[in-house]
Amino acid sequence: MRRARPAPPAPACPGPPDPACPGPPDPAGPAGPGHRQAHDPTIPLPYRVVGTFAHTADTVTLTLEPTGGPSLDFSPGQFTMLGTVTAGEAPISISGGPGGDGPIEQTVRDAGGVSRALARSRPGDILTVRGPYGTGWRVQDGAGGDILLIAGGIGLAPLRSAILALLANRPTYRHITLLYGARSPLEQVFREDLAGWSSGPGAIDVAVTVDHAPVAWQGRVGLVTRLIPQARFDPGSTLALVCGPEVMMRVVADSLSDAGLDPTRIRVSLERNMECGIGLCGHCQLREYFICTDGPVFSYSQVAGHLATREL
Repeated sequence: MRRARPAPPAPACPGPPDPACPGPPDPAGPAGPGHRQAHDPTIPLPYRVVGTFAHTADTVTLTLEPTGGPSLDFSPGQFTMLGTVTAGEAPISISGGPGGDGPIEQTVRDAGGVSRALARSRPGDILTVRGPYGTGWRVQDGAGGDILLIAGGIGLAPLRSAILALLANRPTYRHITLLYGARSPLEQVFREDLAGWSSGPGAIDVAVTVDHAPVAWQGRVGLVTRLIPQARFDPGSTLALVCGPEVMMRVVADSLSDAGLDPTRIRVSLERNMECGIGLCGHCQLREYFICTDGPVFSYSQVAGHLATREL
């Protein structure tokens, strides 16, 4: 049975204390003290589409800029309720880097309904943006240690904001490794970024694999979990960020636990059934959690017992 509740003033970590719980975003904002959200996140803001980039046949990144009102101040890992005037709104993770004023980037997969209308937006269209909502990756918790990012398919989009934040503060971290798996080469997203992140000053380790590939494919073939033993990280000082299909995240998190990572240092992003963004409708309830307010980023120790149950 679902239950509804008023939205809390800020995302929190319910249950027993968890030292790695992502917790609420830093009130000072991602850009430091004095850089604060300047509007009520429950009020939709008009944003104009100023650019589109098609990654695959059904996935596009929209570049949006405010039409004159306040802009979003968000933390990597948060999402917005992105909408059109006629089709309604849907929860979409922010895939661009945090920066305060200026455009934001959101990556949308055409899965029908609202997402189809969003994916078909063109430059000049006006969309509504409500938020930002939810918990973030809190990459600063990994300062001084290794960062391991593991993405599956379009799951690279929510992780991209974390990667950009890490690159902006590259000397703060030791080894940064990205393991990315897609079903096929044609279903990879952010191909140009993958090449750029692995070269030049401040480069990170990037390993890419696909489940299936044509004969001409020269890269790795296999599940992303096969890349974990080859990754360079110290289990005792690593923060792992994982995003992709739930079954993939569960298998990856279990593999990382077997490799010696504490489950409180493994973070996963869930986007199951979110509809309102503020914890009122109850559609995204996962046992004692509301994904839109208590998540979408959780430590694996919080949700490991729930992910094996479909649509709980």
